[in-house]
Amino acid sequence: MGLLVNGEWKDVWYDTAATGGRFERKAASFRQWLDPSPDARFPATAGRYHLYVSYACPWAHRTLIVRALKGLEQAISVSAVDPVMLEQGWTFSPQHPDPIGGAQRLYERYITADPTYTGRVTVPVLWDKQGNTIVSNESSEIIRMLNDSFAVATGPDLYPEALRAEIDRINDRVYTTVNNGVYRAGFASTQDAYEEAVDALFTTLDELESHLAAREYLVGEQLTEADIRLFTTLIRFDPVYHGHFKCNVRRLVDYPRLRAHTQRIYALPGVNATVYLDHITTHYYASHRTINPTGIVPRGPLQWP
Repeated sequence: MGLLVNGEWKDVWYDTAATGGRFERKAASFRQWLDPSPDARFPATAGRYHLYVSYACPWAHRTLIVRALKGLEQAISVSAVDPVMLEQGWTFSPQHPDPIGGAQRLYERYITADPTYTGRVTVPVLWDKQGNTIVSNESSEIIRMLNDSFAVATGPDLYPEALRAEIDRINDRVYTTVNNGVYRAGFASTQDAYEEAVDALFTTLDELESHLAAREYLVGEQLTEADIRLFTTLIRFDPVYHGHFKCNVRRLVDYPRLRAHTQRIYALPGVNATVYLDHITTHYYASHRTINPTGIVPRGPLQWP
């Protein structure tokens, strides 16, 4: 884990001492958008873009799912970093090489895009192969570009106009207390910060369980991006967040409706192929040495979801 400071790599963990023991996630830095116009700086042209992902990362996982659901596998190439992230951050390896620039570390791609970049080096990265630069490293915006920018896209509209206000409302709550909430619990460095995060997490999970009592999807009667954004946290919950991040008030299997929702999304065509439980468990337990100093990866759960 580390960051770039004026283009120079520093192996630095999160400074929770400055925030009262609370983990605070910084906003993404690259926020350009694809444009359907062929004259745009980043036209939505099939074959021009590449996704750098980690199969372990829930934020990157969103983009893989939307890419699959929208039938964009041939339009946007993809490659994954190695699951273990240590003092050099996300890295490439012989098993997981960089097919675009031959980099050894993901931060080299960031420096190519901005030689003076300061900030965390995160996935996903939407890379412009023609312009040799980063379009975006903000997952919530990348999935919307994949949803509606490419003429060759198929599949469901995951952000329909009539449901956008409710999708945004659900997303805001789920992001704060669930998607990022598990990290706020796991990376907290004081008891108060941990309890604040874990209490908010399970309050929201309880409410979502009730919300799903009379419906299959979070918003309306169809699959939307809100379901996908929740799914990538829930699929990791029992294997990782319950133990590794101390989110152990209840397991996901203790929420029958949320588990059924997770299984419903997992069963969609193309989605289960984006779930790499070996990468997920290996990454979290082997990479976060401040939380798990031995790097031992637990065996379970044997069957999930």
